[in-house]
Amino acid sequence: MEIVIEKLLEKPDVTVIDIRPEHEFVRGNIPGSVNIAEDELPKRIEEFDKGDEICLVCATGNKTEYLTEELESLGYENVYNLNGGYEAYMKLKLNEFLKNESESRKEDNKAKDIERSIIKKFRKSIWRKFTAAINEYELIKDGDKIAVCISGGKDSMLMAKLFQELLRHGKKNFELVFLVMNPGYDDINYRTILDNAKLLDVPITVFESSIYDIVAEDEKSPCYLCARMRRGHLYAKAKELGCNKIALGHHFDDVIETIVMGMLYGAQIQTMMPKLHSTNFEGMELIRPLYLIREDDIIHWAKYNELNFIRCACRLTDNCSISETGDKGSMRAEVKKLIRELAAKNPYIEKNIFRSVENVSLDTVIAYKKNGIKHSFLESYD
Repeated sequence: MEIVIEKLLEKPDVTVIDIRPEHEFVRGNIPGSVNIAEDELPKRIEEFDKGDEICLVCATGNKTEYLTEELESLGYENVYNLNGGYEAYMKLKLNEFLKNESESRKEDNKAKDIERSIIKKFRKSIWRKFTAAINEYELIKDGDKIAVCISGGKDSMLMAKLFQELLRHGKKNFELVFLVMNPGYDDINYRTILDNAKLLDVPITVFESSIYDIVAEDEKSPCYLCARMRRGHLYAKAKELGCNKIALGHHFDDVIETIVMGMLYGAQIQTMMPKLHSTNFEGMELIRPLYLIREDDIIHWAKYNELNFIRCACRLTDNCSISETGDKGSMRAEVKKLIRELAAKNPYIEKNIFRSVENVSLDTVIAYKKNGIKHSFLESYD
């Protein structure tokens, strides 16, 4: 019987006997095959049961054609001759190599296209706002080593590419570590993060934690606990790697939503700061380089480049991945909807919310806090 190489490789229980000379076998062979020289085969064939599946391999398939017939005449019922011999296996491997090379080149070209889109098509809406935040808030200094924290979503993945471009084209003397924490992602989400990092040519450093298992026991506020623990783990790992800063992917919309949420639900005026010092990890600092970038522009960038990122990857809230932002029925989702409704009537609403925390007039504020201490307007009224 004759068999092609693709079918042979699908049969793991077949005994593959390569009859080529030993020096040829050593140079290359089908994995798992055994070398029995042509003149030795008649003596050693009795080592195999007549019911075994056996495939004979020579250089081209010509010699094993007649040997197969001889073994069949001796009562061996399941003997194959590899069509094309070892050369067929080599051709298959060559085609697989060329295919992989082609796919690799496509991935390289894809990464380059994505990089060009940041500098060209999205130069005004993304690149310039990224560099503006870096400069305006002095987020990077010479000698910094920054852990770019990647959750696998659109924001952090874009941030990683922006930092790569800044390192290529900027004048800052700094180092980057692209840090991915696996808090217990399911296999699909974890694989998506790895695949996207490869596609985008981002050399990630992955470390494991068991945060999802721990927060699953907190029925009241698992999201709050998860966020606190994730940040602590990121700080600790970044410091271990010699970093002095971690970068998170919060954007403009996150900032204005936080301001409104503080007023409506927290009875306070506060904002999400562009940078802050860690209180628990001495010498560490958090920066938010997407601070001025609109979420719609990030979504546009992802769609333009046909990129699919994970949204909500938490096992406890799998159903929240119903929108581009992964929000579902939360206070943030309500505030997001409210801001959009107001912005539809007044296009300046979002910028006004953002600027409101830059234009606080203490002369018209009844009370405020400084370093945790409350001060009243009565202190200086008289």
